[in-house]
Amino acid sequence: MRNKSFLAFDLGATSGRSILGSIENGRLRMKELMRFPNQMLQIGAHYHWNIYALFEHLKMGLLAAAKENVEITSIGIDTWGVDFVLLAEDGSLLGAPYAYRDPHTVGAPDKYFALIPREKVYELTGIQVMNFNSLYQLFALSQENNSLLKAAKEVLFMPDALAYLLTGKKVIEYTIASTSQILNPRTKQFEAVLLENAGVSASLLGNIVMPGHVIGTLKDDIAVECELGKVPVVAVAGHDTASAVAAVPALDENFAYLSSGTWSLMGIEVKNAIIKEDSARLNFTNEGGVEGTTRFLKNITGMWLLEQCLKEWKKEGITYEYEKLVQMADSVPAFQSMIDPDHLSFANPASMRQAIVDYCISTDQYVPSSHAEMVRCIFESLALKYNYVLGLLKTFAPFPIEKLHVIGGGAKNPILNQFAANATGIPVVAGPSEATAIGNIMIQAKSARVVDSLQEMRKIIRESVQLDEFIPKDTKLWKKAYQQFLKITKLSSAN
Repeated sequence: MRNKSFLAFDLGATSGRSILGSIENGRLRMKELMRFPNQMLQIGAHYHWNIYALFEHLKMGLLAAAKENVEITSIGIDTWGVDFVLLAEDGSLLGAPYAYRDPHTVGAPDKYFALIPREKVYELTGIQVMNFNSLYQLFALSQENNSLLKAAKEVLFMPDALAYLLTGKKVIEYTIASTSQILNPRTKQFEAVLLENAGVSASLLGNIVMPGHVIGTLKDDIAVECELGKVPVVAVAGHDTASAVAAVPALDENFAYLSSGTWSLMGIEVKNAIIKEDSARLNFTNEGGVEGTTRFLKNITGMWLLEQCLKEWKKEGITYEYEKLVQMADSVPAFQSMIDPDHLSFANPASMRQAIVDYCISTDQYVPSSHAEMVRCIFESLALKYNYVLGLLKTFAPFPIEKLHVIGGGAKNPILNQFAANATGIPVVAGPSEATAIGNIMIQAKSARVVDSLQEMRKIIRESVQLDEFIPKDTKLWKKAYQQFLKITKLSSAN
């Protein structure tokens, strides 16, 4: 296997970074080159993305890669989902793209369902309804008689738009398109009827390409300016979660994954979308994966609960190192208080600590009084909610779920991962924490024929990164606690 190097741009809603990844003798090595901010622009009453600032940061990343004095085989870009750029007939960008937090889509889904039923939209797309999905963004712009939309000839999703600025070539990548609630996961094509009911032309969205497609090479001016030459740009799994799931170091298909961070996503990787009445009722979603797979998943609140508590404690002059939080959680009795992490009261409270206290009071529980008790309550509740969602997944999965792979920042949380193993009763494999960047790089490697398949990608990842396995302990105690959790939260178990 010839050694090759790849440049990955991983863009999140608050920051981005460029990473140099090299495959040397069958092992992956990575080096972060730079980080940069990504901030929403408030212009009047609306929120937008500064795509030109992002473009400049990409060019700085290209220059940083050139200084590494290695041959770059290709470049890949992944971002968050749903947001898009409007293009004029001459290919120029029309205005700053709207950000998913813009309030103009509030109430848009219900207005849209007056034209086409909610059930029909889910049947066609398998995507959970969220007001910021691309479908409702386009509908809101149409309802507003937006002049830029009226002038638009094409739409590109964010990673595809940035690749267009680098190459001058336009594509729509499958995984990012799947977040739009316009794509049919069975046909892997856009549904014209959804666009027409949104008041926009179906011609706005072009042909779809799969992860690994070579979009084109850097434009002449960028190749010279950034000192890299005519390097190819590859459409990786443009949706960051799709790239992350591609990096799950699984041995076979019998696993569930938990992309764990501020927010968590738990799901399975399946060949065909799962679109049923129960999946709609339970708010499961079907998003595109690599090699034509579908990521059947559900959103769960993640470390948001703890992060908000830490902010409050910091204002009081108290800060904790991560290791200290683990020690604190271990220092107090188990199962004193339980909460549903996804309860509406925790969405964005003025005080997360007080919201947890109020929840415990309203459910006639012991009220956590110390910081250690609060941390323990959060970690145990998250693990128990993971078990709840895993139980639902088992009812849909066409295979036995034998392991839970935790990827993302949460892979570095040993106590939560041990609790997750205890609660679910199956082994938890934690890592890699840098899953999104790794997936981006490995899809480029597959495009360059350094690897042949998703299985080979995952084999290299297993052999290149540290993985920690957590075996279930105290399962009888956790099963008893889970029954108490269901009673307190009033959730119906599928286990």
